[in-house]
Amino acid sequence: MQLPVNISYRGLVKSDGIEQMVREKATRLDKFCDHISRCDVAIEQPNHAHKKGNTFRVRIDVTVPPGHELVAEEKQVDNGTHEPLAKVVHDAFKTMERQLRHLVEKQRRE
Repeated sequence: MQLPVNISYRGLVKSDGIEQMVREKATRLDKFCDHISRCDVAIEQPNHAHKKGNTFRVRIDVTVPPGHELVAEEKQVDNGTHEPLAKVVHDAFKTMERQLRHLVEKQRRE
């Protein structure tokens, strides 16, 4: 099944590299839970005018029938490290993977 992924950018310019990374990580989510009906990813940089100390925020909203809404949100301050936005995306998807594993285990027990 092809997971429907909606990616929105707020406060920063769309990046093909980040977009590809998000789609690859979302495809991986589909391996943990094959009945995801929606995956929305919001990538934000609220204070993009600052030169240092910018905060990146990534929020992932996933809907799994029947009626489960999972949310993972990660924030990271750009402190000069290499590719801070990629790390925040990676961490947010790792959090979502843990939530999906927990939900699938719970559904199997029921």
